Parts: sequence; C-alpha cells; structure tokens
Amino acid sequence: MTKTFFCDCYITHSKVCEIYYKSHIKSQQVGGAAVVEKKTEIVRKISPKYKVLLHNDPVNTMEYVVTTLRQVVPQLSESDAMAVMLEAHNSGVGLVIVCDLEPAEFYCETLKSKGLTSTIEQET
Repeated sequence: MTKTFFCDCYITHSKVCEIYYKSHIKSQQVGGAAVVEKKTEIVRKISPKYKVLLHNDPVNTMEYVVTTLRQVVPQLSESDAMAVMLEAHNSGVGLVIVCDLEPAEFYCETLKSKGLTSTIEQET
C-alpha cells in the first residue's frame, strides 16, 4: 500500500517547490508476529513558470512603453525593453519576462495600471 501526503512548500532560489512524502508500508509475518517496514521518500515538484505578455498598444507612444517596461520590470535593459516594445508593435504581442506566478501577476497588473495591455499565460 502506498500513501501520498502533501506536506509543505518552500522557496529556494526563487522557485516554489512542493514537497510530497510517499510512504511505502510493507508488512510481513515473521514467526507469528507482524513486522511492518516503512520507507519514506521525498518528491519535489517545481512550480510552473508564467510568461508576461505585452500586447500592441495603438494609444501610447513607443517611448512611454519602453520607459514603463523599464520601471515595472527592473531586470530589463533599455535594449531589452525596446525589443519587447518592437516585438509587440510588429507582431501584436511581445514577451516581457518568464517568471513564477506571483511576480508575473504583479508585473501584469502594474503594466495594466499604467495604461498598457498585458496578460500572463503558463509556459508550456
């Protein structure tokens, strides 16, 4: 018989890991008495990543979009922000960043609050 118990979740290196404990219970008869052996293993599951997408914006200037991207996502350099803006302008959607769910939601909502159109989707 195998039982799986959800135990805990923790953050390491900005990755959320869920920990599951799997208990393998085996019983056998030894000289009239039951002996129970229990083996436990830990299984870690890394959380999925999410893409923050910027959609083409016919209202705001290109300079405003680049400046806003750099304010909201500090990891983006000037040239990275320019590339995201041009990708959104030319193809309709640009990839801003891939990260965990919580920061992705924060970036998306902050971009929206500054008048840009942004969505998130799970990375496949």
